[in-house]
Amino acid sequence: MTWFTAIRTRGVPLVALACLAVLLIVGVFVSIAHDRAMKAELAREAGAQADLLASAVSGALAFDDADAAQDYVDAVQVNPNVLAAAIYDEENRLVASYVRAGETIPSVAAPRPETTRFGDGRLYVVRPVTQGGQTLGTARLRLMDTPASQRFSRYAGMLLVLALAALLIAVLTLTQSALRRANRSLSARAAELAEANTRLQQEMVEREKAEEALRQSQKMEAIGRLTGGVAHDFNNLLMVVSSAVDLMQRSDDPGRRSALMDGMRQAVDRGSGLTRQLLAFSRQTPLRTAVIDVGEQIEAMRILLERSLREDIAVEIDVRRPLRPVEVDVGELELAILNLAVNARDAMPDGGRLSISVRPAGETVCIEVRDTGVGIPPDLIGRVFEPFFTTKEVGKGTGLGLSQVYGFARSSGGSVAVESPAGGGAMFSLCLPASEKALPVAAETPATAETADGVGHVLLVEDDDAVAAGVAQMLADLGYTYERVSTGDAALELVRGGGRFDLVLSDMVMPGALNGLGLATELRSLQPGVPVILTTGFSEAAATANKAGFRLLSKPYGLDELAAVLAGALTARDHAKVREPRTATDDLQA
Repeated sequence: MTWFTAIRTRGVPLVALACLAVLLIVGVFVSIAHDRAMKAELAREAGAQADLLASAVSGALAFDDADAAQDYVDAVQVNPNVLAAAIYDEENRLVASYVRAGETIPSVAAPRPETTRFGDGRLYVVRPVTQGGQTLGTARLRLMDTPASQRFSRYAGMLLVLALAALLIAVLTLTQSALRRANRSLSARAAELAEANTRLQQEMVEREKAEEALRQSQKMEAIGRLTGGVAHDFNNLLMVVSSAVDLMQRSDDPGRRSALMDGMRQAVDRGSGLTRQLLAFSRQTPLRTAVIDVGEQIEAMRILLERSLREDIAVEIDVRRPLRPVEVDVGELELAILNLAVNARDAMPDGGRLSISVRPAGETVCIEVRDTGVGIPPDLIGRVFEPFFTTKEVGKGTGLGLSQVYGFARSSGGSVAVESPAGGGAMFSLCLPASEKALPVAAETPATAETADGVGHVLLVEDDDAVAAGVAQMLADLGYTYERVSTGDAALELVRGGGRFDLVLSDMVMPGALNGLGLATELRSLQPGVPVILTTGFSEAAATANKAGFRLLSKPYGLDELAAVLAGALTARDHAKVREPRTATDDLQA
């Protein structure tokens, strides 16, 4: 009995110590595995960001536009893990850069192939910048190996396990002493400890889920800010092309129109489509909704879908009525359907059938897009809506198409789901909430009238020379006189110096201490009767302008839209003057 008692009183602490050692070893191995997994994920995300940066600056390097390249590099700093970013030309000379405090980059770098590597506590990513098969330079990122918060959370979990193990030993020792003194049941204590261990494991699982949710939320926020900045630059480019197209349409030179119109209009459509994809996922652009019949809308897309797919793919559209109307952004709906169709096309390299059916489903209207392609592997089906996730080769897919579909569905109050049976093929179900509103009555289309000539002196505030040139030509073509400055500070100085204008047309995002909104606010105090129209391609800026109560003209805009907005602002100003009572001061000034 004495021997058994000795084993019982001394053996349990020894077993606990052995368990502590095992937990320590397991914790080390788990930490190593977790560290490798996090590095792999960090490398993947950094590679995707470098690929996006390399793709974005290709045009800037092709035209030796260092300012545009610097804008793209500056957009990267929203990621707090980036220590340095640089763009080098084909001779490895520095074109644009961004560095945090304590970091340096060489003006001439050693040639580097495409790589993603860790070293010296840093992650180095190099991606070639190519266009049309020609290498124009390289895009390089330097990131922190692992953020401090993640390192703390990783090692804190292991330390917590060790602390709990030590606490377990202390509890076991005290339990054994209590058992010797009070002769309590060992089985009851063992059951209590087992229950405590179960609760501990459940809490650890819940904590890991919460940490993963937090990381995903932070990632979405960073992507949203990055896409908003990229969209601003793209919309400036689209503004140049769009203004040129409208001017060419008013030209009588057939050679000028035929040589440039088709190519420039195609560039506008492609650029604005990419912008909508980015902003739909980040959900930073306001939706312009309309009540529509989804069946009629998709039937009207038949020709577009057939032209977007190959000749060896048959398109079938089946609309099951009656259908309730839905209230959505028509452009985003068409873009979502086109993204699903293109995704199906890529899944059918040898041809097949694309079937689109529209049917009522309770309080929703569902659009089902089926294909007869290769299908989606079960281990990837849960990731198809992730941004920048793609199984296509480099250069053949951005990974943003299905993300746009997901963002459109969520922004519209609906949902999207995907199924891929074992026999092949895939089906995407896009369900949109039915609307209680009635379909609008089609009005007779009035005859097209020429744009009315404008009368007035306009102050044009635009920092981008190419955009300013296009808008200036449109103003002149409409009959307005204008004066252009490139910053808000210069515009304010001009007005304070006695400059008189009938209307101010200003960009919102500009360099200098005074942006477009700040300029509009100052002018409202200095010259309350002068209308101010703000223009931007940046969604966050647009929302700010709307909240402040200023007129907004979103880029890209055409000649007719510009004419209508200017005429409306001047008409509202004239009506306001008629309603205002005259004063003695007004008579003296007159």
